[in-house]
Amino acid sequence: MEALNQIQFNNQRVLVRVDFNVPLNGGKVTDNTRIKACIPTIQTIVKNGGRPVLMSHLGRPKGPSEELSMRQLTGELAQLSGYTVVFSEACVGEEAVKASRALEKGQVLLLENLRFHEEETKGDKAFAKALAQSGDFYINDAFGTAHRAHASTAIITEFFEGKCAFGLVMKTEIENVDKVLNAKEKPVTAIVGGAKVSSKISILENLIPKLDHLIIAGGMAYTFVKAQGGKVGESLVEDEYLETARNILKKAKEKGCTIHLPLDSVNADAFSNEANTSVSPIDKIPDGLMGLDVGKKTLECLKPVLYKSKIILWNGPMGVFEMDNFAEGTKQVAAFISEATAKGAFSLVGGGDSVAAVKKFNRADQVSYVSTGGGAMLEYLEGKELPGIKAVLLHAHRG
Repeated sequence: MEALNQIQFNNQRVLVRVDFNVPLNGGKVTDNTRIKACIPTIQTIVKNGGRPVLMSHLGRPKGPSEELSMRQLTGELAQLSGYTVVFSEACVGEEAVKASRALEKGQVLLLENLRFHEEETKGDKAFAKALAQSGDFYINDAFGTAHRAHASTAIITEFFEGKCAFGLVMKTEIENVDKVLNAKEKPVTAIVGGAKVSSKISILENLIPKLDHLIIAGGMAYTFVKAQGGKVGESLVEDEYLETARNILKKAKEKGCTIHLPLDSVNADAFSNEANTSVSPIDKIPDGLMGLDVGKKTLECLKPVLYKSKIILWNGPMGVFEMDNFAEGTKQVAAFISEATAKGAFSLVGGGDSVAAVKKFNRADQVSYVSTGGGAMLEYLEGKELPGIKAVLLHAHRG
């Protein structure tokens, strides 16, 4: 498959699926990370003679609404790209097609929110065909939606046989996750956290054979501790997954993957930043208390593991880092990972909470790569085939 920078577009309209699902406040973009990520793709298309037509969803609208109109992003897009941004109030139909045909060199067209039409999420073929009328070539640069079989990601490629490619965001995302999944260097360490074991089982099962160390953190750690007979007080536990946790521990042992569970726990008498706190061994949490972060002993043990690692995947915080009194574990792990990266390790951070954490503690530019796709990255780590990736590969431009 030919890489984007190799393709000469010869004045063609290039329809690009981007992920501009960004947070807004009063019509202003509050985090432009996703828009910024796509700028190199847009610039490459223009440089190679193409006219970019961008389409995305924004939020979860129930039909058209001003609050979720893509129009609000035109200023930010123009500022970041340096191009004139033209806006179409429709994403399909005569207005959109006309605007795409009228596009001049150095202009970018932004179409209205795809999800104003329910056919988008239903993967409707007629809607995909209507979208395809606004482009001569198709690029998917929205890794964040690659796990969804939507009209603009998985169905539309049928109308661009031999004229499909990945954008630079998509290419980089795939390459970086593959660095973890197919790591040549050892040791490989993954930190998998989050509230529930149930949402991470497939990831753990797929990753364990590839890992040297697995650090289990966050709320899900308490299920593992209870599964081994520990007392976890009122901490979050999924009792129906105790057996699953035991099986994961057993599988790791068979595969030579060392599992690290927290040794101590910062406990609270309520789920609140104002709660009374105390520290105990993680398997001896008193009744009436809940674990909301890891303690110093855990951090002392994890530090050398992370420092010696060559590849690090971080998915899920150590505790309830949104509350300052329970943020220390996550803050320190972010510091350890950035220090390991400075020493030459490759570090990939992905999943909404971990991304929020590295940003909160100003470490985002001190790790190797921060993934833009939460759910998509998780499904890719699970070993699932993502519809948005598969569709492009099937109809790709081969050069």
